[in-house]
Amino acid sequence: MRALFSVVAALILLISAPVSAFAGDAVNGAKVFSANCAACHAGGGNVVNGEHTLQQDDLKAYLAQYNNGHESAIVAQVTYGLNEMPAFIGTLTENQISDVAAYVEEQASNGWG
Repeated sequence: MRALFSVVAALILLISAPVSAFAGDAVNGAKVFSANCAACHAGGGNVVNGEHTLQQDDLKAYLAQYNNGHESAIVAQVTYGLNEMPAFIGTLTENQISDVAAYVEEQASNGWG
C-alpha cells in the first residue's frame, strides 16, 4: 500500500508542478548527494539493486516519466522513494532534492565520468 501511495504522490507531483520548479543547482547537488546518496549510489551505481543504477539507460528503463522530464522524475523518486529506496521527504528540503536531481541528471548525461 505504501508503494502505491508513493507512486500516486509522485504522479501528482509531476502533473502539478511547473518544470521550472525542478531547476536545481548541480554544484550544491553534488554535496548533498555525497552526504546522503553516495553510500548506495557512488559513481552512479547501486549497491542494493545493481539493475537500478543512475546510468541514463537504467533511469529511462525504470523511472516513471523519465522521458517526459528527467529532473522531475528524479525529484519524485528522491522525494517519495520506491521499493528499497527510502523517501527523503522530511529529510532533505525541496531545494536540496532539486539540487540532487540536477546533479544526478548532469552526471547521467555525462556517463558518470
